[in-house]
This record gives sequence, C-alpha cells and structure tokens, in this order.
Amino acid sequence: MNQEKNAYVLGTDKEEMFRLGLQHQVWSGEARKGWKIAEFGPGQTILDLGCGPGFCSTELGYIVGKEGKVIAVDKSKVYTDYLKHQAELQGLNIDVINSDFSTLKLNAQLDGAYCRWALCWIDNPGEVIQEIADSMVSGGVFVAHEYFDWSTLQTEPFKENLATAIKTILELFRSPPGNIDIGRHLPALFYSAGLEVISTRPMSKIGVPDDLTWEWPNSFFRNFFKKLVADGLLDKEVYHKAIDELDELEYTEGACIFTPQMFEVVAVKP
Repeated sequence: MNQEKNAYVLGTDKEEMFRLGLQHQVWSGEARKGWKIAEFGPGQTILDLGCGPGFCSTELGYIVGKEGKVIAVDKSKVYTDYLKHQAELQGLNIDVINSDFSTLKLNAQLDGAYCRWALCWIDNPGEVIQEIADSMVSGGVFVAHEYFDWSTLQTEPFKENLATAIKTILELFRSPPGNIDIGRHLPALFYSAGLEVISTRPMSKIGVPDDLTWEWPNSFFRNFFKKLVADGLLDKEVYHKAIDELDELEYTEGACIFTPQMFEVVAVKP
C-alpha cells in the first residue's frame, strides 16, 4: 500500500492501516451502542461519513443485510479502493464513494448516518450536517462520535517531554481548517439542521499497560511524533526523550493514559 499525500493526517500506508484497525477494535463496542440506540437494522440505507478503510462500513453492511445498503464516503482513494475490495470479497452491499465529503452532494434517501472523527477535520460541519439531514427520511437517525475535549489526553505519572509532544499535537489540531473539539457543538448543529437530539453520552477511556486501550494512544504517539519531527514541529531531542518516557510508562506499576474525551450525539429527523 503506497503512501498518499494530503488524505489523512497520519497518511494511508500499511503502518497507519494497522493503527486504524487497532483503533477500531478499541472503539467498535461504542459504535455498536450508538447504532443500537439509532435502531439501525436490516433493509436500511446508512451513510458512513469519513469511512476510512471501512471497518465500520463492513459491520454496518452486515447489519443492513442484502436488502439494505451502506453508502461509504472518504477522500482517500487508497482506503476506498481497499473497502471496495473488501465489500466484494464479503458480498456486502456497500456503495463506496471517493470524495471530499465537505463538498459532497448526496443523491439518496437515508435511514441513518454515522460518523466518527470526521466532522472535526473540516471547516463547514454545519453545512455537511445540513446536507445529510436534508437527505434523511422522516425518522432517520444520525449518530456522531467526535471529540469533546482533546486536551484531556494525559499520562499518570506525568512525563515532561511526553507532555510537550502531546501539547504540540493539540496545538496543531486546534489550527484551521477544522475544530478538533467539534463534539461539544454537535447538539446545537443538529438542532440548527432541523434534527432533534434524542441521546447524548460521554465516552471516556483509560488505558493501562498491556491492555488494548493502552495500545490506541501508544501507537498514535509513536506514529505521530515522527511526523512532527519530520515537519519541523518537534525537536528531535524532545522526541527521543518522549519515546523513552513512553517506554518507561509501559513498565511502571500503576501507570495509565487518559485518552481524549469523546462525545456521542444521536439525533432524529422529525
């Protein structure tokens, strides 16, 4: 799998594909809880916005079944090509669209929509939500999982260089065009689009060494810190010290990582 420019903040190579797969394993249970609230089921047409390589799309494909359809949208051709191949192999009814969804015009009647870490990267989330809401049938449900407060990411015990590297990421994520903490604005954005919020849920995770949740931020740090150095945003000495501190944490009794605070918002079209 070749690297792809300007598609994903961490690229689209095999290393990042693995990391995204690991990330999905950590968060897949939360996705299913949201889909259960939304009553996603057989025969429905569901939009997966910012689908990436399609880990959620394939699960939704089994949920909607042969009579339903998943519309999966992502701007990475590497990932959409991968998803097309997986859908064909598994016999899933997934309509894969390679497009920047910030300008997407939908030509479908949606029973539901789902997104995870998609709206935080664009500068017009309200317009995108409105486009989706306009395409939903009466009773259609939108489930969104986005960051509420990325700054909650921290380690115990505190590690100075690791904290510096994390702060550098946060500063980058807070720069335009997106809003990394878009989750806190979702209820208002949904109401503005004519949707009624029926459920909200904070989603917090704390990783400890040797468990799967730990590997989510652990893999993210190791991938992203290298990118910060390559882009001239993080000093090499700080980078090496931060990695050493991360290694130390893995062998520290009682160590933990509090991951960024997530927020689930479920809204229905009246």
